[in-house]
Amino acid sequence: MSDTRQHDMADLLAIMARLRDPQNGCPWDVQQDFSTIAPYTIEEAYEVADAIDRQDWPDLRDELGDLLLQVVFHAQMAKEAGLFEFADVAHAISDKMIRRHPHVFGNESYDDLDAQKQAWEDIKAAERAAKGEQHDDSALAGVSRGLPEWKRALKLQERAAKVGFDWPDEQPVLDKLLEEVEEVRAEFANGRDKQRLQDEIGDVLFVMVNLARHAGVDFSQALRHANSKFERRFRHMERIAHTDGKPLPEQDLASQEALWQRAKRLDDTAA
Repeated sequence: MSDTRQHDMADLLAIMARLRDPQNGCPWDVQQDFSTIAPYTIEEAYEVADAIDRQDWPDLRDELGDLLLQVVFHAQMAKEAGLFEFADVAHAISDKMIRRHPHVFGNESYDDLDAQKQAWEDIKAAERAAKGEQHDDSALAGVSRGLPEWKRALKLQERAAKVGFDWPDEQPVLDKLLEEVEEVRAEFANGRDKQRLQDEIGDVLFVMVNLARHAGVDFSQALRHANSKFERRFRHMERIAHTDGKPLPEQDLASQEALWQRAKRLDDTAA
């Protein structure tokens, strides 16, 4: 019989501790460490974003639970190692939010949102100094290397823009994108050196993030939308091929392209 009790945070912490019990816990959970769980933490964060993108609120509830479990998992492992525990995590983030919002929890006031954002950065810089981190006067100081690379690219560009190093509008960015694509094309023609191709394709991706920034478009959301659209249309292709009696793997590229065009028209009509 399923347990219909209303569980609270203490129950979740106890469940995680039981799962990690060396004698009576789950063998898989017991074997994990910070490095093996970290990829799941990142994956769960993206699944939260996906549920929001789909506006699936029951799924968002479940995905937030999965993400919370990741925090609890890391906190339990830290507790076992004598580093810290969940209560310390909650205390640290509460203290940080109060410290970084003196206009809410204190007597500070800001003239506008830009002033508030600058104060936020100043507070973060003071926090880094208090931790004994090496002083860094660069406009790029404090941009985390742990971010997804597209997000780090965006942060670097935003920081550079604050000191005026930015294109005035999207047209120069589009011109730069065409320039970088041509450089990729040249590398393919010159022998496909993998290191140089990596560099040139990286430049294209960096400019694409910049283009999205100038357009006011969230790069990650745009890519999620493109992925969803491709998956939807590809599945249309598979269904059409099955209905026509010739599975997709048995068709040549020209036939598959014709199916793709049919799938696009079907998708556009449904939209």
